[in-house]
Amino acid sequence: MMFIISKYLITAFIVVFVSEVAKRSDKIGALISSLPLVTILVMIWLYIENQSIEKIANHALYTFWYVIPSLPMFLVIPYLISENYSFLASLFIGIIISLICFVIVTYIAKYFGVYLIF
Repeated sequence: MMFIISKYLITAFIVVFVSEVAKRSDKIGALISSLPLVTILVMIWLYIENQSIEKIANHALYTFWYVIPSLPMFLVIPYLISENYSFLASLFIGIIISLICFVIVTYIAKYFGVYLIF
C-alpha cells in the first residue's frame, strides 16, 4: 500500500512541478513536459514491480506508436488559438484530431506487424 501511495505522490509531484515551471517559462516548461517522464516512470514502476522485460519493452514500443498521432494536436491548438478560437474549443478540436489520427495510425501500424487497439 505504501508503494502505491509513493507512486501517486512522485507522479503528482512531477505534474505539479512541470506546471509551476511552465508558469514561469513557456520554453522550459514545454521542454520538461516534452520529455517522456510518464513513460519513464511507468517503465520504472513496472521494473520495480518485477514485470517482465518483454512487457516493459512492449510498453516502450506501443508508446512510440501512440505518440505519433498526438503530435498534430500540438500544432493545431496554437494555430486555432492564434485564430481567436477559445482555449476550450481549440483543445477539443485538437483532441478530436488526435483521436482521428490514432485510428489512422492503428491501421498503418498493422502493416508493420504492430497491433494496437483495433
